Amino acid sequence: MDLTLAGLWASMGLFARGIVVVLLVMSVASLGVLVERIVHYAKSQGRSRAFAEKLNGFIGGNDFPAMVEYGAGVAKSPEAGFLGKVIGGGLAAYKSASGRDADIVLESSARAVERSSARELAILRRGLGVLATVGSIAPFVGLLGTVMGIIDTFQRMKGGSASLATVGPGISEALVTTALGLVVAIPAVMGFNYLNARVEGFTVDMQESGNELVDLVAKNVTHKAA
Repeated sequence: MDLTLAGLWASMGLFARGIVVVLLVMSVASLGVLVERIVHYAKSQGRSRAFAEKLNGFIGGNDFPAMVEYGAGVAKSPEAGFLGKVIGGGLAAYKSASGRDADIVLESSARAVERSSARELAILRRGLGVLATVGSIAPFVGLLGTVMGIIDTFQRMKGGSASLATVGPGISEALVTTALGLVVAIPAVMGFNYLNARVEGFTVDMQESGNELVDLVAKNVTHKAA
């Protein structure tokens, strides 16, 4: 029996081949999501750091009006990082509500930060469901191929012959589909855990930055009211 990949493929039945194709499609999908998310996170994190450094310059110079103008402009840019969207959204809301009652201005900014955070979190989590799905069901898809391979083996043994040439193809199908299911699932689970941990870190950054902005807005509107 040929144990090369080509030989194993040739010995597989139609059902086992279908299982292999499905697993390969799942693998390509999960790896595509993983690469796309890593690239997206790197870009968004870099832009967020640049945005934070710019804001720190305004805060250090005690120039709140300039910070509002800059943040409101960044919030409209499709190239803004997650912090730019969240903090910029809060500053844009502050700018729109400026001149109204202090409580209204503060509440408007806080709600804008909350909405922007929820929106950015959904964007950051985009695609993670694919990794979670592949990681959870790929072993079962492989197991399905295993079960069918074992059934095929018993079918071949009906005639009373139990030689390796008879049962080998069914056993090879079972082993290959099981192994392939695990090979597909393991990177997907590892990728999901890695990306999910990064999203949690980004969430903390958004929450802390949003709280700091609300405190800064509260301080500013209180100072104006006084």
